[in-house]
Amino acid sequence: MDQLVKVTRGGQVTLPALLRRAAGIDVGDYVEISVTEEGLILRAKQMIDKSQAYFWTAGWQAAEREAQADIDDGRINGFDSIEDLIADLDSQD
Repeated sequence: MDQLVKVTRGGQVTLPALLRRAAGIDVGDYVEISVTEEGLILRAKQMIDKSQAYFWTAGWQAAEREAQADIDDGRINGFDSIEDLIADLDSQD
């Protein structure tokens, strides 16, 4: 899907709506532009706050999937008090 666009004053380029929709680019999103032998490559980029980057690591995501499987399979217990929790833990010994 090729589109012809014009570079305007200040080096700005408007991405046609058809291309934005196809690439999943919304207003305010960031894009990364790389120069290759073939020309420019533009990629949609998600910016992640440094304080939240750990969440997107492979290890953390694996642990999230494991936790969700435990929830989905009913391996999670809820307790009304700390005493109930301790009693349940003691009963497993």
